[in-house]
Amino acid sequence: MSAQPCSSPTATACPAQVADRPCQVSAFHVTGREHVAGVRDLAGLSEVRVVLESHAARLAAERATEADRAEIAALLDELEQAEGEHGERTLIDLDQRIHRHVYRCTHNPFLEATLNEYYVLTLRIWFLVLDKVVRLGDAIQEHRDLLEAINARDPDRAADVMRLHIEGFEQAIRRVL
Repeated sequence: MSAQPCSSPTATACPAQVADRPCQVSAFHVTGREHVAGVRDLAGLSEVRVVLESHAARLAAERATEADRAEIAALLDELEQAEGEHGERTLIDLDQRIHRHVYRCTHNPFLEATLNEYYVLTLRIWFLVLDKVVRLGDAIQEHRDLLEAINARDPDRAADVMRLHIEGFEQAIRRVL
């Protein structure tokens, strides 16, 4: 696919020092607006997420600041309170906040933005089968392990836990399809 010069609001929002450089955009975007994810996209989405989210967890363990760690402590407290919670919406909200906090802890805005897009696509698939999936209890323990690994500054463990979490999500969805 050939790239075309930008004439979008994004191009006009470029800072003055780079405005004179051509801005290239590919013709196909995978975002919530241009491509809506469905169950047929699960394998491809999982392939990307397992690599990027594991890497993000590794970076979070290496780069999390004291303020990031304070937020992790608060999320761990919420996980403790959520033990035994059966409200899917409550648990999904907590899942979303944990994933997004891990993305922020990378201190890489490009990786964070990319992962946020993939997470939104994942949520769409999750909501399609929510009433049939019984994995939320496992996810709580995985989140606890993940946040503890990040707090312990253990990048290998954080990456492994995240990989297992993403793979477990895909397997749970596949079981109900």
